[in-house]
Amino acid sequence: MIKGSCLCGCITYSTSSPLGDGEICHCVQCRKSTGYALASTSVPLDSLTIAGEEYLSWYHSSEKARRGFCSKCGSTLFFDPIDKNKHDWISIALGSIDGGTGCTIKLHIFTAEKGDYYDILDGARQNLY
Repeated sequence: MIKGSCLCGCITYSTSSPLGDGEICHCVQCRKSTGYALASTSVPLDSLTIAGEEYLSWYHSSEKARRGFCSKCGSTLFFDPIDKNKHDWISIALGSIDGGTGCTIKLHIFTAEKGDYYDILDGARQNLY
């Protein structure tokens, strides 16, 4: 069982599903919402249980996705594709998971938009978009 929460603890979540590979998104939206880049993993949407949903706010950052965060402390928690006919998963911010994740970063995405204040040096595959 994987468990996680926001910074203030008002939102907690759990999943019994194995975590997918880790990836880091360097797009402008992820950088602005987190202050750096978003490291995440994906799980089947129906495997995620969320408590404290009254504190969960969704920001529709595009026509394709929404981002879930705590309305009390501001923690970035989820990235959720809107088209459920194409996507039956949800991404979880790796930093919000309690304890070890067992994940390894396998992919960097939107590297063409990465900040100029850091380098990607871990050897994981990189996609410009």
